[in-house]
Amino acid sequence: MSVVFDPFSEDFFISPYETYRRMRDDAPVYYSQEYDFYALTRHDDVAAAFKDYETYSSAYGVDLGQVRKGEVTEHGSIIAMDPPAHRRMRSLLNKVFTPRAIEAQRALVIELVDKHLSAVDPTGFDVVQDFSALFPVDVMTTLQGVPAADRQQIRLWIDELLHRESGDVEMTASGQQAAVDMAIYYFRLIKKRREELGDDLLSKLICAEIEREDGRMEPLDNIEITEFATLLGGAGAETVTKLIGNAAVVFAQNPDQWELLCSDRSKIPLAVEELLRYEAPAQYNVRCSLREVRLHGVTIPVGKPVFLVGGSANRDPRAWTEPDRFHIDRDRTQAQNLGLGYGIHSCLGAALARLESAIALDKMLDFMPKFEVDFDGCKRVNMQNVAGWSTVPVRVLS
Repeated sequence: MSVVFDPFSEDFFISPYETYRRMRDDAPVYYSQEYDFYALTRHDDVAAAFKDYETYSSAYGVDLGQVRKGEVTEHGSIIAMDPPAHRRMRSLLNKVFTPRAIEAQRALVIELVDKHLSAVDPTGFDVVQDFSALFPVDVMTTLQGVPAADRQQIRLWIDELLHRESGDVEMTASGQQAAVDMAIYYFRLIKKRREELGDDLLSKLICAEIEREDGRMEPLDNIEITEFATLLGGAGAETVTKLIGNAAVVFAQNPDQWELLCSDRSKIPLAVEELLRYEAPAQYNVRCSLREVRLHGVTIPVGKPVFLVGGSANRDPRAWTEPDRFHIDRDRTQAQNLGLGYGIHSCLGAALARLESAIALDKMLDFMPKFEVDFDGCKRVNMQNVAGWSTVPVRVLS
């Protein structure tokens, strides 16, 4: 029986790893007749493709619906850009997201993690809905200068625009409306912020200058800043939310590793890296082939969507020893962890995501040194690209 890779089916992300294994072994360059896309699943192939933007372009979008349209939009997010435009935008954001700037937010992250974790009922709460869905978007929108009353609305918009009905490639009507509403919200906030600058990210982007194609330095316009704001809001609302939800489930399944963390908190950063490898929130990214590619006996034509399945690459035994084992102390020199992307499109907020995740795990170790998950009550999200849990019921054990 031939392997079927359908990332739009309702049950796919329940357990994709057996499908990934069969794809790596039997169809390392997979072709979907139903959706007309190709997929790479072996670590060497995915890592190389992430770095080869001249072959695998981001400029046509980063999900299947966008790439199939075959259009490069005039105003696009940095994640949907190739060099040199990407280089100019990235260099601007790198000045804002310096290691020092991220570390300076440690106190804010601790404050918001404590705020939300202290509000839950240890006798029974939902790790996602009551905790991990709340604090990451609070962190990012606070940094952006979004008024407190509006911060969780950003998360609700993001959840809606990422949601896909089973079998559907395109955004739902309500998702399209959420995308419009969020863009309008940020656009208006940016216009208002121009009249009253502060120390937030939006103000810094307003004051920044970017190198244009002709070499001139110019400020960003409101639409460009809106694109940045929605991207950062989305990343702030989803990545850590899913990672911490995944953490509760994975550690409940591997209690020896939770006990290891309890006895040695210095291993928390290693745990974050292993969570990113073992069950990354972003399982794949989509690119468009700019030239014909011949790989493993298969020809990928020009202009086709190509899925770079990092979630499979991070479980490839050709790259990792015992890849299906969750092991905090594993040898990380074996291969590149693709959990936060790789190459020019590696996650811009990776340092902030790692900081938030490490602090959240540290606080969870204090709050719930022993806990149990109601696995029957767990429910997965059905989202474009993003894999994780929407509900993870937990009870703290005395």
